[in-house]
Formats: sequence, structure tokens, C-alpha cells
Amino acid sequence: MAIVELTLPRDFRKLRFPRALNRRLQELLEKQSEKGKLTPVEREEAKGLVEMAETITWLRLRAERKSMRKRSSQ
Repeated sequence: MAIVELTLPRDFRKLRFPRALNRRLQELLEKQSEKGKLTPVEREEAKGLVEMAETITWLRLRAERKSMRKRSSQ
């Protein structure tokens, strides 16, 4: 099991999916497209990377929404 550590910015609007992880996800997706299949380990890795990307996107969007609300109430 691999553990990924992320340095979280103070402002979650600046949070981005790390480039190296995005490259790895793209490699896995390309392999799946070309060969039609991933190994079970690769499939789990891809699934985890997608979940991480979705979580980061959700956190960033939520922070942006909160920031917009804060600005509009001032």
C-alpha cells in the first residue's frame, strides 16, 4: 500500500492534483484504452488516483464557493 502525502495550502482554492500523480493516472488510462485491460493492482491504483483527484476538486470548489459567499456578504 502506498501512502501519498500532500502539502495543503492555507487557501484550498490553490490546491491542485499533483502533476506526477496526474501523469501516472494518464499512463494507466492510456494503457486501459490501448490494451483494454489493467491488472487488478493497476485498476485499484487508478481508482485511488481518481478518488483523490475528485476529492481535491471537491475541496477546491467548496473553498471557492465559501470565498465567494464571504465576498458577497461584505
